[in-house]
Amino acid sequence: MNTFDRSNFHALCDELAGKDADLKMVIDTYGYPPMWSRPNTFETLVHIILEQQVSLASALSALNKLRERIQEITPSRLLLLTDEELKACYFSRQKTIYVRYLAEAMLTGEINLKHIATMPDDAVRNCLTTLKGIGNWTVDVYLMFVLHRADVFPSGDLAAVNALKRIKQLPPETTKEAVALIAEQWKPYRTVATMMLWHWYLSCPKKARG
Repeated sequence: MNTFDRSNFHALCDELAGKDADLKMVIDTYGYPPMWSRPNTFETLVHIILEQQVSLASALSALNKLRERIQEITPSRLLLLTDEELKACYFSRQKTIYVRYLAEAMLTGEINLKHIATMPDDAVRNCLTTLKGIGNWTVDVYLMFVLHRADVFPSGDLAAVNALKRIKQLPPETTKEAVALIAEQWKPYRTVATMMLWHWYLSCPKKARG
């Protein structure tokens, strides 16, 4: 499996920058991106579910509220909460359903995160997308942040897609599929390239994002 870690992350950024002038511009302007990383836990998957289609700040606020309520975010502790208690932690009705389903799947052994970590990317995707509320974007973030799989491009991620369009000076109407094809040039390190795109997106003035 193609992975990366802190020991080679900057070298991979340099390798990509050596092949792509637009990625070189990102490093020259804003420095190296953070190597975003999260532990392989139930809490992390809850966090990624919370991040679906909302701001990162809103998701973190809900996660912190949940942690405040139950201290340690585990499947069994989460299932002790009522829907009203989860709503008080800023969980929507849909996300309440999703995290309950995930908690139950982990308690029954249907999902084993240690075992998932040993699987190839496609098998991880097939396993996790069987769960209610987990789609390709959630799996992409899990593969990139948790398992550090090196060759993932999240074509459903608006920030990554918009950043690519801007740094490549593509028309706004360029499709996600066309963007994903352009990202093929960064194989086998599309995850690292995406972290460079996110770094640009988060660092540049808002008006430059388009």
